[in-house]
Amino acid sequence: MEVLKLTTEIDRTGQLKLDLPTNLEAGKVDLVVIVNPVTDESKGQNSYDFSDLEGTLSWQGDAVATQRQLRDEW
Repeated sequence: MEVLKLTTEIDRTGQLKLDLPTNLEAGKVDLVVIVNPVTDESKGQNSYDFSDLEGTLSWQGDAVATQRQLRDEW
């Protein structure tokens, strides 16, 4: 089995043409195609804005020692 991912275009007539090089031997294969439209917004933007969750943590003490103490409680 081989997973292939590519971005291509559908022409004006609504035809999608695929030419996929593979490393498979010649013979019959099952092909599953998922068509997911690409929008300008989905290119490189996160789907969620995490800015309301950002912040900093002020730590006083030895983080490793505290981790070991918590682990030893188990």
